[in-house]
Amino acid sequence: MEYSEAHIIQNILTGKTILYEYFLDKYGQQVFNLIVRIVSSQEDAEELTQDTFLKAFQHLSSFKAESNFSTWIYRIAYNTAISATRKKKYDIFAMDEVLLANISDEQVDFILNDDNEQSMGELNRAIDKLEVDEKALITLFYLEEKSVNEIALILGITESNTKVKLHRIRKKLYLLIKQEE
Repeated sequence: MEYSEAHIIQNILTGKTILYEYFLDKYGQQVFNLIVRIVSSQEDAEELTQDTFLKAFQHLSSFKAESNFSTWIYRIAYNTAISATRKKKYDIFAMDEVLLANISDEQVDFILNDDNEQSMGELNRAIDKLEVDEKALITLFYLEEKSVNEIALILGITESNTKVKLHRIRKKLYLLIKQEE
């Protein structure tokens, strides 16, 4: 018999802490994937993934089932990874607003939907040059296939702001790929 996540949480809160393994098994890899995209270091991502699940466990009693557990854990992971990156210095790639405005969606779709091996490599190198919050948004949308609504909840922004940022990041990726050619 399969139990709901809310039921599992209630059991954990009453002392059956071994049940927390369910969340580690179900969301561990996805949380790691998000964090590694943000921090770009396997070792740091492993440590931050552990930190994320520890924080979630410590604050499990404050989880309100208003959203899915996955949304809640992603928000903790995002905040944990962003906090860690603020402690390190990263090169920020500045983008010209006029340049972005002159790129059509068709150009972006053409270059981002090319799934040959070389293009995928160029795309991954371009993603690595994004700012940490941009990496998180792209990862949540394309790799984790989260909805715009879920991403907005995870990042703590509006749905319309999420759409605008996604649109801009896609154009930025296009420019980064073109710059590499």
